[in-house]
Amino acid sequence: MKILCVGRNYAEHAKELKNEVPTEPVIFMKPKSALLQAPTPFHYPEFTNELHHELELVLHICRNGKYIPEKQAHDYYDKITVGIDFTARDIQAELKKKGLPWEKAKAWDHSAVVGDWIDVTPAMLKQAIHFSMLKNGEMVQEGNHRDMIFSFDRIIAHVSGYFSLNIGDLIFTGTPAGVGECVTGDLLEGFLDKEKLFALSIK
Repeated sequence: MKILCVGRNYAEHAKELKNEVPTEPVIFMKPKSALLQAPTPFHYPEFTNELHHELELVLHICRNGKYIPEKQAHDYYDKITVGIDFTARDIQAELKKKGLPWEKAKAWDHSAVVGDWIDVTPAMLKQAIHFSMLKNGEMVQEGNHRDMIFSFDRIIAHVSGYFSLNIGDLIFTGTPAGVGECVTGDLLEGFLDKEKLFALSIK
């Protein structure tokens, strides 16, 4: 199992971090060890002083494939949830200044959180998929999959041109505007429409 992630897939998020809006998907990866497995608690990592939450829609891959045409991509994911791509923003800023890879800021153990899975249906994909997150009871991020620069199917077609997709792989599809810092004691709750799919305490 591998975790594929899309960066800067919402124009407003790219702007809030002063990044250019991309013309093709920005892809990075997290290893299997990045996935926080329930009921393992999430602990604030010792190496950062600026931990940021990034709420995302996450797809579960259900078929093996490579070089998948965009028009067939919907056959390769069967479930969806909301998740957090945790980022050590201070570490990332230093790495970016030096032109170095982001792994230390993005791919550390337990940096990927996913909620409960929901089956994807054709009717769901025809509607706007709204998702949101509360921090200590206050809305901090919300998004709509129709605001993505690159659609689910475009992402899968693009990614599969470089990496074989395998059953059980996860794709984090990008975060909307509103990313921000979280600290020990915060409670983060993720929703797909009005259904709560995760509740995470930072210890």
